[in-house]
Amino acid sequence: MDARWWAVVLLAALPSLGAGGETPEASPESWTQLWFFRFLVNAAGYASFMVPGYLLVQYFRRKNYLETGRGLCFPLVKTCVFGSEPKASDEVPLAPRTEPAETTPTWQALKLLFCAAGLQASYLTWGVLQERVMTRSYGATATSPGERFTDSQFLVLMNRVLALIVAGLSCILCKQPRHGAPMYRYSFASLSNVLSSWCQYEALKFVSFPTQVLAKASKVIPVMLMGKLVSRRSYEHWEYLTAGLISMGVSMFLLSSGPEPRSSPATTLSGLILLAGYIAFDSFTSNWQDALFAYKMSSVQMMFGVNLFSCLFTVGSLLEQGALLEGTRFMGRHTEFAAHALLLSICSACGQLFIFYTIGQFGAAIFTIIMTLRQAFAILLSCLLYGHTVTVVGGLGVAVVFAALLLRVYARGRLKQRGKKAVPVESPVQKV
Repeated sequence: MDARWWAVVLLAALPSLGAGGETPEASPESWTQLWFFRFLVNAAGYASFMVPGYLLVQYFRRKNYLETGRGLCFPLVKTCVFGSEPKASDEVPLAPRTEPAETTPTWQALKLLFCAAGLQASYLTWGVLQERVMTRSYGATATSPGERFTDSQFLVLMNRVLALIVAGLSCILCKQPRHGAPMYRYSFASLSNVLSSWCQYEALKFVSFPTQVLAKASKVIPVMLMGKLVSRRSYEHWEYLTAGLISMGVSMFLLSSGPEPRSSPATTLSGLILLAGYIAFDSFTSNWQDALFAYKMSSVQMMFGVNLFSCLFTVGSLLEQGALLEGTRFMGRHTEFAAHALLLSICSACGQLFIFYTIGQFGAAIFTIIMTLRQAFAILLSCLLYGHTVTVVGGLGVAVVFAALLLRVYARGRLKQRGKKAVPVESPVQKV
């Protein structure tokens, strides 16, 4: 029994051993390039910031620094460790969305079309570029196969830097509620968000983009589990039913679709482990952000706080590994990659703004429908551009998944109409 488990772990970590004589496309150059080793190195880099920071927070709390502290560092320590209770006069009420009396149905329809087009354009472009960057070579010629970009963490950093700039400008230009949350509390959501994004990018080296999209669609299951563990939530019977339908649809797709040309049992296992990591970390991020919203902050403030720590973690880890300079050199060697990475980051940041505006104008139900359709379009677009094959049974599995997601939206709407407390949707902040 022990030997079999060690064989599974070995195959997951060393994809080339299970390729049946063929070297898969994602074959590592050395043991230092194995995804599991890189994950541990990245995690160690983040821990080198998190652990001392946590110890400092505990020290200041034990010393009751809020009452006894003085000096130049006091405002910084207070903001980072203790936060501040917003005064009633300083609060900007986060009122529910309201429609002006003069708004006409035509204007509302145009705004909805604008939101839908913005979300679709941002995230469909983001998906196409994500697959291009992580699965194709740069600088290929008739005599040279080119080289691939392999550092997922550098790509995460680029996304977070631009998102931080956009969130910071939004906080400056638009009036926000007075910030009251201790800054250190963002670090937990930021850490899980960075790890989930890293797993998401890394998984594309081992599984197809349609498989990744379906895995994202099925994350309502671990989100429900995390909701029970983190937020002590209870769920209705229809939620368990739709979760079961999603599981069935994903299973139909995975078990019936033909293998990718570069796939093997080992690479598929590595990809599924990474997707499971993405779903687990992202589920924690959503529930932790929900808890942070108790401080009456805006979504843009949440976006700024999470991205601030994400930049600190990724820059620090890349510097410790000496990979920041190498990623910059890769951009210098391949201007096409630089353009793709920049556009990828722009789409990610703009998509976040479209999310906030759409939810503010039309509510979470309309937003969820738009994003569910976006996932279906993303699978279709990926199959057309990159030649992925989907069988009839696999296509039916995809249909079952998206039908279950739309059923969840319908059930929430019915609950709201009946006056029951609808299940809160997961936080939309920083999903890429």
